[in-house]
Amino acid sequence: MSEHKSHHTGCSCGRRSFVAAMGASLGTLAFQPVAAQTAVNHTNPKEPARILGAFLYPPSDTLRKKGQWWSWPGNDFDAEGRQKQYMTELRKIEKKLNIRLTITYKPIADKQSAEQFIKRSQQSKPDGILLIPFFNGHFNLLDHILNSTSLKPELIKSDAYIPAIVFCCLGVHHGSIVKYQRQGVHFIQSLDNMEAIEYGLKMIQTKKFMQHSRIISVAGAEDGKEATVPFWGTTIRKFSLKRFEEEVNNTKIDDAVKKLARSYKRNAKQTMEPADPEILQAARVHFANKRILESEQGDAMMMDCLRRGELMPCMSFMTLRDEGIAAGCENDLGPTLTLMMVQQLFNRPGFQHNPCFETESNNYFASHCTSGSKLFGIDKPQEKYLLRNYGHTNDPTCCPQVLWRVGEEVTMARCIPGANAQMLVYSGKVMKSYDMPPVGGCRTNVEISIDNLEDACNVKGHHNVLFYGNYARRLKQFSRFFGISVIA
Repeated sequence: MSEHKSHHTGCSCGRRSFVAAMGASLGTLAFQPVAAQTAVNHTNPKEPARILGAFLYPPSDTLRKKGQWWSWPGNDFDAEGRQKQYMTELRKIEKKLNIRLTITYKPIADKQSAEQFIKRSQQSKPDGILLIPFFNGHFNLLDHILNSTSLKPELIKSDAYIPAIVFCCLGVHHGSIVKYQRQGVHFIQSLDNMEAIEYGLKMIQTKKFMQHSRIISVAGAEDGKEATVPFWGTTIRKFSLKRFEEEVNNTKIDDAVKKLARSYKRNAKQTMEPADPEILQAARVHFANKRILESEQGDAMMMDCLRRGELMPCMSFMTLRDEGIAAGCENDLGPTLTLMMVQQLFNRPGFQHNPCFETESNNYFASHCTSGSKLFGIDKPQEKYLLRNYGHTNDPTCCPQVLWRVGEEVTMARCIPGANAQMLVYSGKVMKSYDMPPVGGCRTNVEISIDNLEDACNVKGHHNVLFYGNYARRLKQFSRFFGISVIA
């Protein structure tokens, strides 16, 4: 982190109707050959987000010399000491998130220094700004900066627009903050809450990651053509099913493949239908997928995976998600974007699924043939899983049945892509992981309660993404910050 000391410082809502009504499908995107494509916005996805920051307060000695008083937060508030404390914590956050955080050392104390900050922001074009006011009397300076960068709706599509995080320590400001609760500004008012600042910075980092990422779409017969997802800016690159099959067939059964197959079997609570050849083939598919991602410079993958026989990617998709790489089933763009977003924001692999409803307990039933297994985070242990065959064909296959933990809070979301982005957000709790049989559906089956919804049959969406933890409020903050409409 740089310090600059310069003074210039419903039950009835089916998949087809929902997708048609609520968002763009993959088929509506304009794919172009890579050689002819000039508008694809794909740069290095590892490029860190750049944040420009400043504190706002009058130096304490200046106030003392003038015989003035601090008003809110009061004379006991050590602004300079608090800035040093915050700077130390911000350095830790910068390192943890791998962002570039440049804080102006000298506080913004007057109109001139506010103008200098605005000019610097407009010249350097950071991905966001972080403003930390320590004096109620300087909220006019805060408003002046925000009105020049993020607060006014007319700025949003202009070159001057820069999203802003504002952190106001509890007791610094009194009065309404409603005007700050809108797109472009994430306003936090809390006592020394560095975790809240970290999440604000992570939101900016996530949006940039999505914008500069590439999804490899394994489907159809076309290769190499690209399209850009509206609003998100994510690139989709086509990769043919024929090439995928060739990639798997060219994957040698070497020591690495055998080691992964052994780990699948060793870590499973039980192996049911699959024999060793099917488990070995599942590992082979995973290595093929990893090579595809590497050769195509992909950050995520989605596949037309149904009816692929022994090429089913279910185990690979579990492993990719557990490695922090989004992998979407059935070449469905919305859930793939959701898996990417959730992974970046919360470090949680998700479960893309088909919806069903338990009407007698008024619960929601989620079911599919793959799921992440490191549901508490990719740096945490796996949840228990069984090795099963794919639930809908008699082909020799291997897929996971992940056993979700009863009582865990969960969030369910789905990004609905389009020029006017939308998002479904729900929260609830795991009530049961079913055995199959006797239950039908797909291999991983989870029944959850739904918060704040009288009838679970009113849950909207198909292929929603379920993940551990109640992050519904955080997702709504993310949505408001970037102008995504939330539907529930």
